[in-house]
Amino acid sequence: MRYTRLGRDGPDISKIGLGSLALSGAYGPIDRDEALGLIRRALDGGVTLLDTADFYAAGEVERLVGRAIAGRRDEVVVSTRGGVRRGGPGEPIEFDASPDHLTRACEASLRRLGVDRVDLYYLHCRDRTPVEEAVSRLSELARAGKIRHLGLTNATVDQVRRAHAVHPVTALALEYSLWGPHAPPELLDEARRLGLGVVAARPLGRGFLTGRIRSPLQLGAGDWRHEDPRFQQEHLRLSTRPLRQIEAAAAQLDLGAGRLALAWLISHGDHVVPVPSTRDPVHLEMNLAASGVRLTPETRDRLTGILPAGGANQSGSLLL
Repeated sequence: MRYTRLGRDGPDISKIGLGSLALSGAYGPIDRDEALGLIRRALDGGVTLLDTADFYAAGEVERLVGRAIAGRRDEVVVSTRGGVRRGGPGEPIEFDASPDHLTRACEASLRRLGVDRVDLYYLHCRDRTPVEEAVSRLSELARAGKIRHLGLTNATVDQVRRAHAVHPVTALALEYSLWGPHAPPELLDEARRLGLGVVAARPLGRGFLTGRIRSPLQLGAGDWRHEDPRFQQEHLRLSTRPLRQIEAAAAQLDLGAGRLALAWLISHGDHVVPVPSTRDPVHLEMNLAASGVRLTPETRDRLTGILPAGGANQSGSLLL
């Protein structure tokens, strides 16, 4: 495993982290003990960044993370999110970045995680609450020792600037993969200018870039991907040909398409850190192996043009 610093002033972390949405059951059922074992296996494999959210499985994933890191707290950087509520697929998304809600949400996350400080706390920037008010409260929690670093998700360039003026922002979390939506160039430019880390969520296109999903019929009834327009049959059909090009490029490098997709992100610089989520220990090992793959700039640029970049919201879904 390779390691890097998250942003100019952030913590040292593994070059690939572990996302945890798949451990919530969003992409299919998983036994709690299996989920716990997978997190521990990731830690044993050198992962030091665990990424979660307070609403995943109504807080149960945070509890799992807390159990997994017990006795290993000094080895791990834990990130979680506040400012959004959601019960599950089909239920309305509710955003609440009011100062009082953020305080309650942070305290609840600390209890579930079993820690006295969240290493990286993300604010969802979709509520009507002015970002300055929300960040001011998170800054107070940081001064109280309950938050170490502040991150933003679903933020615009303007919100990043306004938030950073109130309290230093360490990282931006955004959907970023070969299978669009590609990260907005202006947002990436602002992250570089301010020295922020970029945490690439859904780096495998919610599984599409592994080559294993060719039809929505493969998805279970409660799978969150049913809400993503990219997983409708026609869009999947149109994406099949460019995916085969990516698979061919991967084969030339003796890689699987998933490892190549992660290596493509890593090749953009030390400030980009993918956090793939999986339920499968074998897929976990394959993901972690991408840390050792180094692509030339020429290969990186050639891959960039295979799948259409689209816009930041091409998928029609928020980063949750």
